[in-house]
Amino acid sequence: MFFGATVTIADEDDNRRTVTLVGEDEAEAGQGRISWASPLARALRGAALGDLRRVTLPGGIKEYEIIGIEYPA
Repeated sequence: MFFGATVTIADEDDNRRTVTLVGEDEAEAGQGRISWASPLARALRGAALGDLRRVTLPGGIKEYEIIGIEYPA
């Protein structure tokens, strides 16, 4: 997956989250727009549907499955 993608991920408990990978100046986590340079975005880069990715976050390591990828038209 690449810059501009909107990605839906699910954690081990099937909690789902949708984020869009944007530039640092456009990032607003509360609105689901995360910086391309953030730890989560770095882990998602190059991922495909069904891939599992581990991310080191302030609260510890989380594993996410990529369950949706969309690109702007």
